[in-house]
Amino acid sequence: MNTNTPHQNVEIEERHVQKKSDSSQVLSTLIKYTAYLLIFFGALYFLVRYVFPMF
Repeated sequence: MNTNTPHQNVEIEERHVQKKSDSSQVLSTLIKYTAYLLIFFGALYFLVRYVFPMF
């Protein structure tokens, strides 16, 4: 072992990531994106049904 090199103190940080599968949050996200899709298809239906026939 080489005694001329200075001793380095290296700290290792451990992270434990836990996936939270909270069913209420999943359900709320599902409802939100379902609402987005309904609004999108509703606007698309409005354009096809009422706006495009005017041209």
